[in-house]
Amino acid sequence: MTSFDVLRVFCGPGGGYGNELGVVRDGSVLPDPDDRQAFAAKLGFSETVFVDDPERGVIDIYTPTLRLPFAGHPCVGTAWLLDVPELVTPAGVVGARLDGEFSWIEARAEWAPPRTLRQYGSAAEVDALPVPAPGEWIYAWAWEDESAGRVRARAFPGRDDGIDEDEATGAAALLLTHELGRALNIIQGKGSQILTAPGPEGWIEVGGRVRQAGFSSPSGGTSWGHPQR
Repeated sequence: MTSFDVLRVFCGPGGGYGNELGVVRDGSVLPDPDDRQAFAAKLGFSETVFVDDPERGVIDIYTPTLRLPFAGHPCVGTAWLLDVPELVTPAGVVGARLDGEFSWIEARAEWAPPRTLRQYGSAAEVDALPVPAPGEWIYAWAWEDESAGRVRARAFPGRDDGIDEDEATGAAALLLTHELGRALNIIQGKGSQILTAPGPEGWIEVGGRVRQAGFSSPSGGTSWGHPQR
């Protein structure tokens, strides 16, 4: 059995919520991309990361159905787990830092997969949205307090792989920050929190809280932390 950590990334202020992430610390146990894809599908998380070099931070990211050159919550969570200053992804080198309770990455909007950013008139409208039929990837958002940069958001991947709604998506927050050109405090899903801040020369920081949710060992033993609330 392949061992893996389970993290919750972009947790709320009380440590609850967050998007679950699987991290295989020793990617050499599954070197073949097809085997990695099958394992990610078996785990069923919105993303699973395979670490190919823990010291240099070289990682490989998969959804249940495809490989990604970059993704936000996998980078934030893996940077926290490995405690490295950067991650190497196919899209580029992602800066990483820890600041108190928050794990931060620095990336570029053009690395993020395409998303449809759809603004609504109020947070209540976003809350009331039904899950759309599979199709385009939609990031539904509305201002909760525009002057303070507070945003209410929900994410609908539009895939037919059992992930109807993403609890927290750093790549979409990256794109929204790029479009609006300002720092944001985003509450997404049931209560996850994502912080962003634009920097010089097109770089954008994305940060949030990370918690260890579980670990599965090669012997078959599994240890789980507090469940998502």
